[in-house]
Amino acid sequence: MATARRQPHQSRRRPSTPRTDRRASGSFDQWLTGLHAVREALRAQRRRLDQLLLRSGRLRAEHEELANLARAAGIDIVEVDGQQLDRLIESDENHQGVALKAGPLPELSLVELLEIASRKTEGGRRLLALDGVEDPQNVGAVARVAESAGVSGMILTERRAPALTTSVARASAGAIEWLPVARVANLGRALSELQAKDYWVLAAALGAEGTLYQMEDRLLTGNLVVVLGAEGRGVRPSTLDQADHRVEIPMKGHVGSLNVSTAGAVLLYDLLRRAECAAGD
Repeated sequence: MATARRQPHQSRRRPSTPRTDRRASGSFDQWLTGLHAVREALRAQRRRLDQLLLRSGRLRAEHEELANLARAAGIDIVEVDGQQLDRLIESDENHQGVALKAGPLPELSLVELLEIASRKTEGGRRLLALDGVEDPQNVGAVARVAESAGVSGMILTERRAPALTTSVARASAGAIEWLPVARVANLGRALSELQAKDYWVLAAALGAEGTLYQMEDRLLTGNLVVVLGAEGRGVRPSTLDQADHRVEIPMKGHVGSLNVSTAGAVLLYDLLRRAECAAGD
């Protein structure tokens, strides 16, 4: 392939040592790894992108694609051997022969998130709020579901929620690069503000008054905020009290609950189905 990549000996620049991930409001760099996460960061370009590392040797088609995206964006590309890449990343995850040095993802205010959501003109607006989901893998998995189901944005709290680290990006398969995220100090206050803006709050809860499939379409279309809680604890009682509707996912097997990303997929895709059916009427 015709290439503009630099070989290590052709440049005095060396790949930078990664810094510890901080909250996205900080200025610390991250190393994104994995083909999906790196590809979506290069495509979305919602954060600062500084340098793409590729494992030296014959490149697979997926690596060629990343090189083309980086080149089009004017990002420096450096080939390194596999051992050097392992040392730089210092992660147990398989980097898949690629690492992208990037700045933090932007985090929005609730007002900014509402502005983005307001641009949706049909089928109702849907937001996702996480109440005490602290595991980065779970947050990333839920973000992947939410982005693919057409959710306008995700709401996280300043406490009891992870920073948007490389682990979140990797678990989301890059979806977090496209999904706007607002960080709020108090979830209850944020939900009140959303209710004042004509959003209905729908909380997932065991033992709710009705199951998802029993609830009428008129209750589950329009502007909605879906609240999911942490596995085990679920949505906090104070948040459940504030919700306009509480809904339970019907369980027909022997296990009593779903993990948060699976529950999110069931809920969000059923809402998407209802919205599209309503739009087609």
